[in-house]
Amino acid sequence: MEILTTIKETRDKVKEWKAQGLKVALVPTMGYLHEGHRSLIDRAHKENDKVVVSIFVNPMQFGPNEDLDAYPRDLDRDAAICEAGGVDIIFHPSVEEMYGPDFQSYADMHVLPEKLCGASRPVHFRGVQTVVSKLFHIIPAQRAYFGQKDAQQLAIIRRMVIDMDFDIEIIGCPIIREDDGLAKSSRNTYLSEEERKQAVILNQSLNKGMEAIEAGEKDAAKIKQIITDNLNTCPLAKIDYVEVVSFDTIQPIEKVEGAVLIAIAVYIGTTRLIDNRIIL
Repeated sequence: MEILTTIKETRDKVKEWKAQGLKVALVPTMGYLHEGHRSLIDRAHKENDKVVVSIFVNPMQFGPNEDLDAYPRDLDRDAAICEAGGVDIIFHPSVEEMYGPDFQSYADMHVLPEKLCGASRPVHFRGVQTVVSKLFHIIPAQRAYFGQKDAQQLAIIRRMVIDMDFDIEIIGCPIIREDDGLAKSSRNTYLSEEERKQAVILNQSLNKGMEAIEAGEKDAAKIKQIITDNLNTCPLAKIDYVEVVSFDTIQPIEKVEGAVLIAIAVYIGTTRLIDNRIIL
């Protein structure tokens, strides 16, 4: 496994592989890898000849009062996880390498980024789209793998690929959870012991909503209320949003039918966590 830091050497290596007829996969990450990332790596390794994992904490997707400086980083640990998963290259550029002097070009979108996480993090998805667009150009893989925990991000990337004619297949992979149901996240490390115990309320509340749907409830407002009521039983939980939307458009719906995303964002103490259910 190689750790490459420049765009040129990474691009040249991937072009060399593709000239040999090899299938190349990209797994974009911000590092501090966990079992969720490893599941993406494992699937990419299974379905392709070569795997590139990008590790880049993208400053463009953090707002002015968000946790860029505090975001966890551990390249040695990440490299061990990647090597064990059969990764061929880690692309680990500096901010200066990705965003050179006088950088002023961005990828953006209307509608899909405006709800859910985009409502409270207005610059976030422009930063995501910009860096992912750059990664798709730097690493012209045939497939890219994203986790479904960031479901709005997955929907936005899929739409961007269609709209901008990127020649890449986007693969969404299931959420990986702790034994008690909490979705794996780098931000879980911010939780105190008591906060970690109470954080299971996110998964439990989504389960309540799914149980109602499975029992025949189709009214989106009632599903939202069931989830909200259960979240409000947790003393440390402060709701950012509870939404039932179309998974294709990220717009509110009245009835649970077709492709549906049930998404929540909740502060446990000062740590913002997200979770969801996707119904296809």
